[in-house]
Formats: sequence, structure tokens, C-alpha cells
Amino acid sequence: MRRVIAIACAGMSLAGCSSFSMDMFKSTPPEIAVQLDSTPPGADAKTSLGPGCKTPCSVSVPAPESGFSVTFTMDKFQPATVPVQVIRTPGDITSPARVVIDPSPVSAELQPAAPPPKGVKRMRPKRTKKPAAAPAAAAPADAAPAAAQR
Repeated sequence: MRRVIAIACAGMSLAGCSSFSMDMFKSTPPEIAVQLDSTPPGADAKTSLGPGCKTPCSVSVPAPESGFSVTFTMDKFQPATVPVQVIRTPGDITSPARVVIDPSPVSAELQPAAPPPKGVKRMRPKRTKKPAAAPAAAAPADAAPAAAQR
């Protein structure tokens, strides 16, 4: 039986089969649960890895090789971004490998947004009152030539 297995393995490597890859022996990265909280609650939280939810909540993300970030947003509040570190502890014969995130839970305290600046109120120029038309002479205008005829 050993000869058959050895010949089969040798045959695969000698055949140059392009579909054979060592990638099939790699395991998928473990999923880690990330608890997300905010003050005030109800903020939209989105990880830089993609998943997001409305706080307080929990999302599962594939454990990245390095850290990631979580951005919290809410109307009338300034957005906040929290960096998250991924700490990997390799396993040995007696214990499995572990993946831990710091901080846990990931939380942010959102600050109220500053009120929008009030627009500069334009002042209208003051209207000056036009002087009332001067009263006409006591005599009507056509009476003046008649007086001149006399």
C-alpha cells in the first residue's frame, strides 16, 4: 500500500498538474466576534473590513493579519474612528491558537456637532424718504399766461 501512495504522490508532482496547489491545505482565517458600543446608543458602526451595524451590536469579521478600524457615525454628532489591534497567540500541542482584539468591546463616545454657523444677515440699506412734491403755486399753471396777457 505504501508503494501505491508514494507512486501517486510522485506522479502528481511529475505530471505538472497546474490545478494542484498547496493553498488547499491552508485553513480559512478564523471569524472573530466584535462587540460595538457607542454613547449615545444608536450610532451606525462600520468596520474597515466591511461589516457594520447599529450600536449596541456585534459583528463577525475574518481575523485580519493586522489591525482594522471602526467608524461610528450619527446625525448631529461628530464621527469617531477607533483603531483595533489584532493580537495572535500561536497554539502549541496543548493549546489552540487564539486571536484576540484590543479594545474589546470597541466603543466610542460621540461628541455633539457644533451648530452650523449662522449666516451673516445682510442689512438692507435704509431708504430715505423722498421729499413730498412742493405744492404748486396758488394759481394753476395755465392761469399764469392769462395774467401775462393783461
